[in-house]
Amino acid sequence: MIKVLCTTETSLNRPEARRWRERMKLLEPQGDVVVVLPCSMRKPYSASKSHRIFTQATKGVQEAILTSPFGVCPREMEQTYPIQSYDVSTVGDWSREEIKLTGECLQEYVGDHEVIAHVAHGYLTVCQEYLPDATFTCKDGRTISPESMANLRIALKEYNRMKSHTRQLHMLRSVARYQFNTTAADQLVPDDYQLRGRFDRRLMQGDEQIAVLHHDYGLYSLNIKGGVILNNIGVNWVEIDFEMKTNTLFAPGVVDAYPNIIPKDEVVIIRKGEVVGVGKAVMSGNEMKNGEKGVAVRVRHRLN
Repeated sequence: MIKVLCTTETSLNRPEARRWRERMKLLEPQGDVVVVLPCSMRKPYSASKSHRIFTQATKGVQEAILTSPFGVCPREMEQTYPIQSYDVSTVGDWSREEIKLTGECLQEYVGDHEVIAHVAHGYLTVCQEYLPDATFTCKDGRTISPESMANLRIALKEYNRMKSHTRQLHMLRSVARYQFNTTAADQLVPDDYQLRGRFDRRLMQGDEQIAVLHHDYGLYSLNIKGGVILNNIGVNWVEIDFEMKTNTLFAPGVVDAYPNIIPKDEVVIIRKGEVVGVGKAVMSGNEMKNGEKGVAVRVRHRLN
């Protein structure tokens, strides 16, 4: 997976960062309280020394990690591209634009939930300006100091902890919402889902495989059943009018396509309203529809 370099303020306008902040509006915190934490240089965050200390106190509650240029990363999204593979400085002063964009993203994500802000330095400035009613637990400027961690544990005592299955279901649906840019993507993860596998996790319903959640980049690749669900939702479809006999779909064979498809999106291929394949987009939706040459979709599974 390619690293996303975010070393200057212009990174705020990178397509990956803008898309991430926009799609965070689809995600919702779970539980009674949101704990806001600073990001770390090491990714995923939970592998860093500071976050290993934080999670000893925060296990079972909703965590939101504050980071520029992406704004906010709910803990359940930390394995998802591009948030799991960007490089950015975690020290220094924050510019006004960084504070504004990050603060607005955090404020919208948190909504009406109660907030514990366990942050210092530039992160503290963001929270003080955009979440003034939060409970602030870091008093000495060191988030992992014994005093700060004791304050965090005390503040969390009055809140209930979520069960692991509840948190896992929320994670799976949050990834689906982010990847397919709609809250309706919750349908990809039924209540009676099962996860199989240790690294690349197979998302199942009974004996049918819906998709694979990849360990390396934290996104789904669809199986035919997942394609059927996606088609019913009405997003990322590519329409053809011929019998597909190869695993490469070229642009001239595309009759129509969902206009919001971007390269590398998971797509479902349909013919006469029926799903005939799933794969990964090589072109945008408009390029597929209007292109006269080139590969439109690399097909992963197709019906004979």
